[in-house]
Amino acid sequence: MIDKTDFKKTLDSYRAQHGKFRVVDVPDLRYLMIDGQGDPNVSPAFAAAVEALYPVAYKLKFASKRDLGRDYVVPPLEGLWWAEEMNSFTTARDKSSWYWTLMLMVPDWIDQAVYAKAVEQAGAKNPPVRLDDVRLEPLSEGRCVQTLHIGSFDDEADVLARLHDEFIPAHGLRMTGRHHEIYLSDFRRVAPEKRRTILRQPVTAAGPGRSGGAAGAGERR
Repeated sequence: MIDKTDFKKTLDSYRAQHGKFRVVDVPDLRYLMIDGQGDPNVSPAFAAAVEALYPVAYKLKFASKRDLGRDYVVPPLEGLWWAEEMNSFTTARDKSSWYWTLMLMVPDWIDQAVYAKAVEQAGAKNPPVRLDDVRLEPLSEGRCVQTLHIGSFDDEADVLARLHDEFIPAHGLRMTGRHHEIYLSDFRRVAPEKRRTILRQPVTAAGPGRSGGAAGAGERR
């Protein structure tokens, strides 16, 4: 019997506590990625992105088990989010102005050839509409602050405000990179009030004379 790796249990970066902010060093990871723009609740591109990622992810999982002798649990869906104006996330909630990259993490033992074969197999019969938009890329975030949010996505604003405006500057940090969410619950099936989502913000030292305040436009959700 082949042992099955569950990255939610083996990677510290998939751990977070509700009501607590924690600084964590995230290792460089590789992801299946697909980009889009607009309100995720009504955007056809968002639904199509989800439908394109999972067939490739499961083809990779099956190939890993069958050909490489290494089985694993497909990691949770993740997303990078950003906008030109920060208040579109924390106050105005103007979802139509949001940009996003949806992602599924890929183990480091899977190479480009295995990935290419998985994409080919995913498109062999009833190919997803956005299959050609899927790519495999590394993501380097380094030091981050994260917390576990339980509840509706629309209830994240207060948590993000505390993270951005209180915790990060109070710890001599400033934001860099894009707001990152990890969906531990399947938002297609779990009621909004029960959803569990890791909220992550890459950071760096504020440096002398820096307040640790907001990053530039487009750098975070």
